[in-house]
Amino acid sequence: MNVLKKIGKWVLVFMAAVALSLVLRNFVVDVRAVPTPSMVPTIQVNDYVIVDRLFYRMGSLQRGDVIMFTAPDNPELEDYRGRKLVKRLIGLPGETVEIRDGYIWIDGQALNEPYVSAGVTAGEHEPVHVPEGYCFVMGDSRGESLDSRFWGCLEQRLVDGRIWIRHWPLNRFGPLTKPPEDYYLDVSTNLDLCERGQSFWKS
Repeated sequence: MNVLKKIGKWVLVFMAAVALSLVLRNFVVDVRAVPTPSMVPTIQVNDYVIVDRLFYRMGSLQRGDVIMFTAPDNPELEDYRGRKLVKRLIGLPGETVEIRDGYIWIDGQALNEPYVSAGVTAGEHEPVHVPEGYCFVMGDSRGESLDSRFWGCLEQRLVDGRIWIRHWPLNRFGPLTKPPEDYYLDVSTNLDLCERGQSFWKS
């Protein structure tokens, strides 16, 4: 009988541990590997990151957040159906996003994006109005990222959380590069990046 009681206690402990793990993963934090290069150089291929689910839900979306979300149901994302993706939040509800002259423009103001190679985004994209309940997301590796430029705005309900910290490999342990405090740019002093005719967009 004592043996059965001990087994019963261990079963209860095991079940409690599993339940706690599920609660933590679904509502507090999650650990994920990033298998694609769409967020290079901020996140390298196969980096492991910790996703903040709890405090992110209590707060609000902010421009520059690196977020994890469930791939939306879209023909452009057929190969990623149901998978978790990681991108940077660029456009917020009610804003108009445009790509031209090497920069992302939000409501007519160019963004300062030091996390992007050479700080510019090549290519053109006509203005897109971000509806309420949606956001516009892009990868930091603009030439390697399949993002809102191709499949449209992301429903906020699909956002799982914000990438809080990179915990592996250890030599890159720590928080991700934060967006600049002054997110808007005076492009008149930076036109030389575009005038050189460099191409940073492979797609």
